[in-house]
Amino acid sequence: MTARPRVLVLGASEAEPPPRIEDVHALADVTYAPDAEALVAAIADPEVLFFWRPEAGLLEPAWPNARELRWIQSASAGVNSVLFPALIESEVVVTNARGVFEEPIAEYVMGLVIAFAKGFPATFDDQRRREWGYRWTEAVSGKHLLVVGPGPIGRAIGRAARALGMRVSAVGRTPRDGDDLFGAVRGSERLHEALAEADYVVDTMPLTDGTRHMFDSAAFAAMRPSARFVNVGRGATVDQTALLEALREGQLAGAALDVFEEEPLPEDSPLWEMSNVIVSPHMSGDVEGWEDEVVLLFADNLRRWIAGEPLRNVVDKRLGHPPSE
Repeated sequence: MTARPRVLVLGASEAEPPPRIEDVHALADVTYAPDAEALVAAIADPEVLFFWRPEAGLLEPAWPNARELRWIQSASAGVNSVLFPALIESEVVVTNARGVFEEPIAEYVMGLVIAFAKGFPATFDDQRRREWGYRWTEAVSGKHLLVVGPGPIGRAIGRAARALGMRVSAVGRTPRDGDDLFGAVRGSERLHEALAEADYVVDTMPLTDGTRHMFDSAAFAAMRPSARFVNVGRGATVDQTALLEALREGQLAGAALDVFEEEPLPEDSPLWEMSNVIVSPHMSGDVEGWEDEVVLLFADNLRRWIAGEPLRNVVDKRLGHPPSE
């Protein structure tokens, strides 16, 4: 490729650009579309779209104008907010931000596991009330953690859990033997069987037609009453009504939720006030410096694209994630 590629950054402006974007400016002619309205006018000429703030529904209305678009880089590990039928059927390549969020999310999940086991929410409440609430806590070592979705994020969580002495297992889209971390990965048809064995269940699934509401009333009924459920995957992989009912009925001991079907979580949601629920605002992977890493990943991929080399993290658009996940 001889001419400088044309790059459009969606979700940022020239006045408020992403950090380290100068690395991209050095390689390409860059324009900005801060919102959906600006995108409709700006998308006609660029060959590359950097989806800096991957919000659902932004790209599809402008799609008929995207005459030259060849590649979309998402700033997120999940791409369900980027994809829609016409894009899936097109030849436009989609890449994600795999490699940036795995370890931070694993740390966050381990923090949640320890918070449940050691009763930190109750301790913090007692401190605010100036109450000396002595009690015993639970051990983490020896407990069984099940990862549902053993992609790169799920594997990072599994490694972190093993470092704490936990037993780990996994359920994936298809079964396989001989996994160096999880041993035998069970297929999704054996999810309920696996749920019945776990003390902690961690949902790391992408959102696809096959994973939507995979955690339904039957799944929660299969779990131990003493088990805790953690979701750092996608909100819509969980039937939130079924989860609320399971928590109210004591079908599981608690839940830690970083993602929701509707975000921000509505103020009137009962989840806010449940003593056995930890709510966080979709932040499990957002450590200091993550934005720099995402832009540097895009710049590296852009160099590869210019040189005609294979891109990192190419998504199978029908699966909704890179095939290796």
